[in-house]
Amino acid sequence: MPRTRHDTGQTAGKAAKASQTGRRTTRRRMLRREVPSTVGLLADAGDFAAMRGYRSFTFDHHDDYGDYLRHVDGLLRSLAAQGIHTTVALFDPDEYTEFCREHGIDPDTAEARTRFTAELAGAGAVLPYTGQPIDELVPLLVDEAVRQATWEYATTLLAGVGSCADCGEDIGHASFTRASGALTRLVEGAGPGHHHLVCSVPTRDEQLVAVLHAEVTPDRDGPPRIEGREGLDFVTVLATGLALGGPGGLVLRSTTGGIGDRVHGWRLDRGRLVPLSAAAVFNAYCTDADTGDPVAPEPGVEYCPGYEVDDPTPNH
Repeated sequence: MPRTRHDTGQTAGKAAKASQTGRRTTRRRMLRREVPSTVGLLADAGDFAAMRGYRSFTFDHHDDYGDYLRHVDGLLRSLAAQGIHTTVALFDPDEYTEFCREHGIDPDTAEARTRFTAELAGAGAVLPYTGQPIDELVPLLVDEAVRQATWEYATTLLAGVGSCADCGEDIGHASFTRASGALTRLVEGAGPGHHHLVCSVPTRDEQLVAVLHAEVTPDRDGPPRIEGREGLDFVTVLATGLALGGPGGLVLRSTTGGIGDRVHGWRLDRGRLVPLSAAAVFNAYCTDADTGDPVAPEPGVEYCPGYEVDDPTPNH
């Protein structure tokens, strides 16, 4: 049967409407790619068990942390396949409970977990998802949380030291400036190569540890520049040790092509970085920190004395 003009008009109208709907859907998909996502990740089976106390937190295998990780891994891969930038945040059940209490919201809802995860995106420990296997992503995220907590605690200690009773200078600020200069001289004195630095400062509540990797090329022009988050963390912890005036230590291990590794050491003593002798560096490196038993020296490693890196001007 031939179509009437009315039938043809209806068909054309439906086609136009379908085309508009398709364009709107395409636009939404394109916009969705430009909306970042944050996925909260539980660090271990204990945290997973704590969240399983909420009835709204459900999984196929209720007590299987491995099954939970497989779900998260699938979600991350799915978001990446859609071109969506995703960050992963460490989801702490205790902090979540406190968050819900402070804001007067029911913790046993998906909405509450979403709101908490959104808060973590701005202030918590987060890492960008770049396709890492889930069993690699979890320890990386835990390390990032430890790094951030260390920096925050060290910053709090620095801010609370106060001012010099003699001249009124802010001790925390002055110590940060001294630590920045000391780090530059540490790397500069080590010369070309790859340098691994560790600074450890015991405090009343916890042990502060910062790690830094620095590369110095033979053809560099001028003093080495230490930038990035690692540099800031390291300077902050070192500055805390200088400001508090208590014990602490710093080790620098250098690797240069063609020769063995070299290890230098310093101790923090009454607000100064004091170079260790070669014998003291050897004893520190070749003694078990927990038992005090001797440890065999590493083959090909040269244990060297520290060198002067602290600001020679009087400190507070």
